[in-house]
Amino acid sequence: MKYVKQFWIILLFCALGEGLRVLLPLPIPASVYGLILLLAALLTGIMKLERVEETADFLVEIMPVMFIPAGVGLLTAWGALKPIWLPVVVITILTTVIVMVVTGRVTQFVIRKDRKKTEK
Repeated sequence: MKYVKQFWIILLFCALGEGLRVLLPLPIPASVYGLILLLAALLTGIMKLERVEETADFLVEIMPVMFIPAGVGLLTAWGALKPIWLPVVVITILTTVIVMVVTGRVTQFVIRKDRKKTEK
């Protein structure tokens, strides 16, 4: 029952994100609004991590399964993608490398900052 309650809490934040998407005329997906609201609630202490932690961990664990429909969608749309497959592949590789480099640099920065704080 605990998992169901936690799932409903996460769904509530998703619904709030949908509401914000309707109210704000910005080109931001509702899921991003929901994530930002949940992050704000966690950071401010309005929502305790323990109230959503187990279900959130489960959802992160099964995330690769969620990409299967998107992959199948790409296969079914091959006719439309066939003329532009090379630019799509190049852009995908470049953006993946950029994301990996930026993530690595940010992680190194945070680790160095944490070490300096620990040494003081």
